Amino acid sequence: MDKIDTLLQKFPDLSRDTLIPILQEIQNEYGYVSEESIRKIGSALDLPVSKIYGLSTFYNQFRFTPRGKYHIQVCHGTCCHMEGAGHILEEILTILNIGDGETSRDGLFSLEVLSCIGACAQSPVIAVNGDYIRKVTRDSLKEIIQYYRHLEE
Repeated sequence: MDKIDTLLQKFPDLSRDTLIPILQEIQNEYGYVSEESIRKIGSALDLPVSKIYGLSTFYNQFRFTPRGKYHIQVCHGTCCHMEGAGHILEEILTILNIGDGETSRDGLFSLEVLSCIGACAQSPVIAVNGDYIRKVTRDSLKEIIQYYRHLEE
């Protein structure tokens, strides 16, 4: 028995009503919902994979690829946008070759664009693994990414 089967056992009354809590539990455990987990859920609930995938893509809380070791969140709210968040996103694309919802090939970095982080006076703001970094510029972003890359050496 693998971890997915063990997680499914937490739900003794497996039914369509437990689908979202099951997806949430799997994402909490693995950080994302894999194709394998969707197939196993479909088998356990006697539901087509297409139905599970359709429901899970409806909700933006579910991810289908693993996050990077360093998850970068970029605020793209009004204040951050006005202070250059678009340039920050362009620089991330240039340096890491990833866009919103993607993970770098080496698995070190992932990107999530948020509508507001709630730190407008500090804009533009990013967070790396939940640590906020304020007044980010293209140059400081390069230094930030380099810092995290050096942690891996």
